Amino acid sequence: MLGFIRQTVCNRGVSVSKSQLRFLVPGGRNYASGAKEMTVRDALNSALDEEMSADSKVFIMGEEVGEYQGAYKITKGLLDKYGPDRVIDTPITEAGFTGIAVGAAYHSLKPVVEFMTFNFSMQAIDHIINSAAKSNYMSAGQISVPIVFRGPNGAAAGVGAQHSQCYAAWFGACPGLKVLAPYSSEDARGLLKAAIRDPDPVVFLENELLYGESFPVSAEVLDSSFCLPIGKAKIEREGKDVTITTFSKMVGFALKAAEILEKEGISAEVINLRSIRPLDRATINSSVRKTNRLVTVEEGFPQHGVGAEICASVVEESFEYLDAPVERIAGADVCMPYAANLERLAVPQIEDIVRAAKRACYRSTSMAATG
Repeated sequence: MLGFIRQTVCNRGVSVSKSQLRFLVPGGRNYASGAKEMTVRDALNSALDEEMSADSKVFIMGEEVGEYQGAYKITKGLLDKYGPDRVIDTPITEAGFTGIAVGAAYHSLKPVVEFMTFNFSMQAIDHIINSAAKSNYMSAGQISVPIVFRGPNGAAAGVGAQHSQCYAAWFGACPGLKVLAPYSSEDARGLLKAAIRDPDPVVFLENELLYGESFPVSAEVLDSSFCLPIGKAKIEREGKDVTITTFSKMVGFALKAAEILEKEGISAEVINLRSIRPLDRATINSSVRKTNRLVTVEEGFPQHGVGAEICASVVEESFEYLDAPVERIAGADVCMPYAANLERLAVPQIEDIVRAAKRACYRSTSMAATG
């Protein structure tokens, strides 16, 4: 995994040492040696391949998706298999090719638009929001817009503020969009298939640092008919003392934090949101009513964030079950620094989650109390 990250950032002209990258990937997981494993990259590639094979209306459009096999090799092999009419290389003009794709969706085609990073989707925000998200409502249901906007979202490694922002809260605030954020290979395959098959516009937020990470997958996940429901979270780890909600790369951090907490006698339940909009409020509130405590974790900014919405939902629906104040872990309220040491301080770390969970369980002493 570290080798992949170093290769990725070096391709962008950034030199990053192994020691600087250590904090980016949580501790390795131990799986049964006989388990079938798949990288997130291969999961996304196979989902695209199978959906393109099953439906001739599906096509891919974006920068370097064809001849170069994809900036992150997600579209590897698809140009040779489906040809340039369905795997379309575009100029560096997000506003242009996104507008073309939305127009194609108006006419019943099923475009999959790749942004090299979701930071660049800001060039196409008018098409995503005003053209794609609002058309079904404004046409009284007469216009369906079956389109997927996908690509890496959130912090990568040493790429600065203009390439490191999390847009989950941005797009999650807009009616008419469905917003998905996969963590594992199972998530990537099942959710991307669901997104492509959905009749409405879907924003699909991947994470660059997860592309090369492998996860165990079952025979069911590898079946071409496999699909995950949009709007349903997954309980990655059951617990009884505190609920931790999170998504994307932070799921791995939360699971590692739960392992550390277990050694201290705290049983943490980790919820992988999978879907930002619609949000699975039922699963979240059910968990909080069991554990009586909540910690939300995200890479994005704290103000108006996904965690803020979850906290509001729990206070509205399950306030009387809370035995402690909710804890919200988010990125720092600053533009992402370029320096590696400052970058680490700007995004949540495993130890931040551990401390928050311990505070919620009254297992830590505040500085004021020790003063």
